[in-house]
Amino acid sequence: MKNTIQEKISAYAPKLKEIAGFIGAHPELGHEEVQASAMLTAELESLGYTVERGTLGLHTAFIAEYRSAKPGPIVALLAEYDALPELGHACGHHLICTMTLGAAAGLRAVADEAGGTIRVYGTPAEETKGAKVDMAAAGLFDDCDVALMAHPYHRHERSGSSLSMDALQFEFHGKAAHAAANPDLGVNALDAVIQLFNGVAALRQQTRSDTRIHGIINAGGQAPNIIPDYTSAQFYVRSASRAYTDKLSRKVKACADAAALSTGCTVTVSNYEYSYDELRTNEALSAVFTANLLEAGIAPEHIHDAEDHGSLDLGNVSLRCPAIHPFIQVVDQPYNLHTVEFRDAAQLAPAYDAMAFGAKMLALTALEVLIDAALLARIREEFAASRK
Repeated sequence: MKNTIQEKISAYAPKLKEIAGFIGAHPELGHEEVQASAMLTAELESLGYTVERGTLGLHTAFIAEYRSAKPGPIVALLAEYDALPELGHACGHHLICTMTLGAAAGLRAVADEAGGTIRVYGTPAEETKGAKVDMAAAGLFDDCDVALMAHPYHRHERSGSSLSMDALQFEFHGKAAHAAANPDLGVNALDAVIQLFNGVAALRQQTRSDTRIHGIINAGGQAPNIIPDYTSAQFYVRSASRAYTDKLSRKVKACADAAALSTGCTVTVSNYEYSYDELRTNEALSAVFTANLLEAGIAPEHIHDAEDHGSLDLGNVSLRCPAIHPFIQVVDQPYNLHTVEFRDAAQLAPAYDAMAFGAKMLALTALEVLIDAALLARIREEFAASRK
C-alpha cells in the first residue's frame, strides 16, 4: 500500500502543482477564499470524496469524506488556504492545502484495502478568525482518531508546541475639549491608552518566560489641539498554556480598568480575533511522521526540533483529538515565514516538488494509523493522559 500511495501522488503531482500555482498567484484573505475552496472541493469530488460545502455557515469551509466499507479509524487531514494582507501567500498556505489534497489522493487509492474513513477539513482564515476554532467548539473533530497537517518552512522540523493566545481590543471613551482653550473640560482617552501600555510594561516583569504581550494603538486621536475622546488599542496575549493565558488576560484587563479609573474614562473590552489554544503534539503520532522522513532519505541531522512559531488554531483541534503539525522544507534559504522572500521562493519549482513530498509523508503517516492497531492504541493512550 505504501508503494501505491507514493505512485498515486507522483502521478497526481502535476495537478497538485497546477492548483498550488493558481492559489499562490491568486491570494485570498480569510473567509474570502472562494476560488481556492472551489478548486479544492472540485478536486476532492473527482477523487471520490463526498463534499459538504459551507460547513457551520462558513461559506469557504468544507468537509470532504471517503468512508471505506471496512471499519477502522477516522483520519482527519487539514487544509489551510488563506493569504496575508498585502503579502499574499507568504506563509505558504497554497502549499499546505495541496499537501493535504495530495495526501487525500494517495490515501483514496488504498482506502478500500486499508479500511477506515478519510476526512479532509477545509479550514479558512487561520491567520485571523481560524475556522478550526469554530469546528473544534462544534465537536467536529471529536470522533476523529488523529488530525494531521504539515506546514512549509526553510527546514524540516518535528511537530512541537504553540502558544495559546487571546486577541484583546480596549476602547477608551473620554470627553473632547480644546487642548489649549479649555483643557479642564476634557477627559483624555489618549492618556488612558498610554497608561494601559505603562501598566502592561510593568506587568511583564512579573510574568513567566513563555509570556508574550504585544500591542498597538490603532486609534489615538485626530489632532494635537483636541483632547481625544476616543482611543483604541489591540493586544495579543500569549503563553504556553490556556490556563495561564486566561490568567494573563485577566491581568491585562485589570490594567485597562486601572487606566480608565485613573483618567476618568470608561473602557470597553472585546476580542477582535479568535482565541487560540496551545498545540499539544501527540508524540506517538509525530514519531511516525519523523520515521517516514528518515525512510524517505532525510538525514537525522536535517530533522530539527520544533521552534516557537507563535499561535495556531490547530491548538484548539489538538485538545479534541491527537494532532501533529510538522514542518517540511520547501526553500533552500533560511527565509522566515510572513516575508516577501519566503513568499516568492515558495512559488518556485523546488517548493512545489517539496509540497508533493510532504503529501507523501502525510499519507504514509495516516496509513500507519489506519492499519496498525497497536500504534493507534499508543496514540489514544497518550492523548487520554494529556487531558488529565
